[in-house]
Amino acid sequence: MGPHLSINLQCFHAKAELEAANKQDYFFSMTLIVALLSLLIVVLWVSSPANALSLNYYEKTCPDVEVIVAKAVTRATMKDKTVSTTFSGCIFTTGCDASVLLYSKGDNKVEKDGPASLSLHGFYVIETAKKEVEALCPGVVSYADILAFAARDAVVPSGGPTWDVPKGRKDGRTSKASETIQLPAPTFNISQLQQSFSQIGLSMDDRVALSGGHTIGFSHCSSFQNRIRNFNATHDIDPTMHPSFAASLRSVCPINNKAKNTGATMDPSSTTFDNTYYKLILQGKTLFSSDQALLTNPKTKDLVYKFASSKQTFEKAFINSMIKMSSLNGGQEIRKNCRIVN
Repeated sequence: MGPHLSINLQCFHAKAELEAANKQDYFFSMTLIVALLSLLIVVLWVSSPANALSLNYYEKTCPDVEVIVAKAVTRATMKDKTVSTTFSGCIFTTGCDASVLLYSKGDNKVEKDGPASLSLHGFYVIETAKKEVEALCPGVVSYADILAFAARDAVVPSGGPTWDVPKGRKDGRTSKASETIQLPAPTFNISQLQQSFSQIGLSMDDRVALSGGHTIGFSHCSSFQNRIRNFNATHDIDPTMHPSFAASLRSVCPINNKAKNTGATMDPSSTTFDNTYYKLILQGKTLFSSDQALLTNPKTKDLVYKFASSKQTFEKAFINSMIKMSSLNGGQEIRKNCRIVN
């Protein structure tokens, strides 16, 4: 899958449908992490060898590409704050290769149509940016790179940091919906998270930093309902969750809730990219079990405290991990049409 986050996850049948919905929201947020609002987080935790990237890759062939993409993203985020959450998602599926943009054909169901990607939207922003780039530099810039730029640019309007994006990614030719079920679920414990990230060459330090993307965005009830009712045989509510916070979530997500869009914002400042998310973890006021799990390991717990006390420290780590994650790429071409391979 290509660059960015996105960035949302569910997938398995009966029980699977619930888990699927859960994963879908998780992605939404991670993806943000990946940049934007999430963002930029659909990820195939089996990445391909990376193509050589460089900061000046388009210096002579398309020097204004980042300006063009930034303007397209700015126009879109002014109309829809959630658009950014889509961009980063691409990073976790086959590396940052824009495979999430491909359309299904016949019996081949692609990532975009996988249970974990059903909430993704905003791809029109990438198509618009690509069209404008093609008018100036035909056949030069990949969708994968445009996604990477968009993930970065989507974070800025919400108060997040900016950074130099390494360039030179190629677009992938393969996309499978089945691979999206490999994404980390919001119910994962620390061991499961560590295994998932290590499979794609990322550390738990990266996991903690990228999770800061949860500071922006929204999650459906299905992704955290396991914590507010029937938690286990001993507790109805997850004991690590603050009682008043759990009560507020139970009122928002009633037992027989059938509204598809019911849920809660990831944190009170859900439209601002800051370090509030880490402070909420320490207060027992985060939505996902996987977030609260960061306090069960000495190393990740220490990082949570550090990021909660310093936005600057968090942003520096976030940038480094975003660059590391978006550099996963095994594409083979400069796709002419985002929906089909050449």
